[in-house]
Amino acid sequence: MNKTELVAAIAEKAGLTKVDAHKALDAFIDATVETMKKGDKVTLPGFGTFSVTERAARTGVNLRTKKKIQIPAKKAGKFKMSKSIEF
Repeated sequence: MNKTELVAAIAEKAGLTKVDAHKALDAFIDATVETMKKGDKVTLPGFGTFSVTERAARTGVNLRTKKKIQIPAKKAGKFKMSKSIEF
């Protein structure tokens, strides 16, 4: 499912126009990203938790040249799905 399909599904289930559903989805994404940039997490009970994790610096290998390269430390987004979701 891409963003357009998600907006259409939200609009249908919530009884919104696609424009309003698109605005709501964009607002959710913006608020989540802003919160995560502060280092906080966003928890949606029954769905999951968005958080930030620290990745340590490490040594990697360039597969073409076989030379070792240093990969710097960085922060990455992470999502953990709620245990109550079953497929």
